[in-house]
Amino acid sequence: MGKVLRLAALAVISSVSMAPALAGAPAGNPPPPAQAQAVLVGYLGQEEPPRTPLTFLAPELRDEGVQGARLGINDNNTTGRFLKQEFRLVEAVVPRAGDPAANLATKLGELQSQGVKLLVADLPADRLAQALDQPAAKGMLVFNARATDDVLRNEGCRANLLHTIPSRRLLADALAQYLVWKKWNRWMLVAGKYPEDQAYADALRRAAKKFGARIVEEKQWTFEEGNRRSDSGHTTVQSLVPTATQGDDHQILVVADERDIFGEYLPYRTWSPRPVAGTHGLVPTAWSRVTEAWGATQLHSRFEKLASRWMTQRDHAAWVAVRAIGEAASRTKSTDPEQLSAYIRGPEFELAAFKGQALSFRAWDGQLRQPVLLAGERMLVSVSPQDGFLHKTSVLDTLGDDQADSKCKLTR
Repeated sequence: MGKVLRLAALAVISSVSMAPALAGAPAGNPPPPAQAQAVLVGYLGQEEPPRTPLTFLAPELRDEGVQGARLGINDNNTTGRFLKQEFRLVEAVVPRAGDPAANLATKLGELQSQGVKLLVADLPADRLAQALDQPAAKGMLVFNARATDDVLRNEGCRANLLHTIPSRRLLADALAQYLVWKKWNRWMLVAGKYPEDQAYADALRRAAKKFGARIVEEKQWTFEEGNRRSDSGHTTVQSLVPTATQGDDHQILVVADERDIFGEYLPYRTWSPRPVAGTHGLVPTAWSRVTEAWGATQLHSRFEKLASRWMTQRDHAAWVAVRAIGEAASRTKSTDPEQLSAYIRGPEFELAAFKGQALSFRAWDGQLRQPVLLAGERMLVSVSPQDGFLHKTSVLDTLGDDQADSKCKLTR
């Protein structure tokens, strides 16, 4: 309803501002329509082989991220037409073939040559760091819409880098707050062998210490799952998981499996009857199809009409990045990239994103402060920050790196 009223108000303002010009125009000779001012938004992704989902119920995603950016452009233009503003998405995808660094430099150079100064980067952490090192990126405001790595918000932070995707620490803190609120303070941690699994596990360890929980035992998943689609696959898993999860008494099992290799096997098969949370089970995430509050069904509907699938966390992060640019253009009545960048990073910026609170960027590390959804398989379980966790400026800053904890040395 608030969005509808705001659009109506903009329409009234637009019609009133045009009235003097129309009154002074000769009869039968109306003035030519004003030319819309264009705002170019770049999107930089990379070509990747599709990931085979663990279950046939999940789609094989080939367009994750970019569809969120496209919807953001559509939404910006819905509002922008009242202000004579037009938003255009300039898409670039780094091919897999050839030298990755050279391909990245080429695509960034192409975006720069087209006048792009506002860029949504849908890249993993290593490629994002390479992109930011390119001369073409120095004059751009870059929105990280994919990499959750905490180093990008700390030692690897950049003056021209903002993060619309939550960091691993932010997600882990959101989960930890809920578990502590539930008084589930004794955790068993099961982590995969890959670097991203270990990074997620580190975030969970930090969150447990921060909020007073205790990891009573840690396990690393070293088993080969075998072919789950074979006739005896479920029997193998059924005998394997209890052995892997046997240990000290705990109230919940937290799992770190970002590659989605084994985490889905854990619920209902653990040695002790315990709930599962983390990358699987109860999942902390920026966005989920199960959320319906705060008008989220409107966003779901628009996205599904555009992409013929559900919106993922990466899609939402790209959408938020593009919408942040649109909100800045609307508030400043400007299409100048420098002015938009300054407003987005300033203290007055706020963005509504169907999450119940206004979102803004932290001045010390560029992270978007935002509520985190705690999503079950078919229902939203909770939203963090939880009641009772206080902060002197914003309860959203109880999640992730607060200013005193940040190792980002940049000043804005």
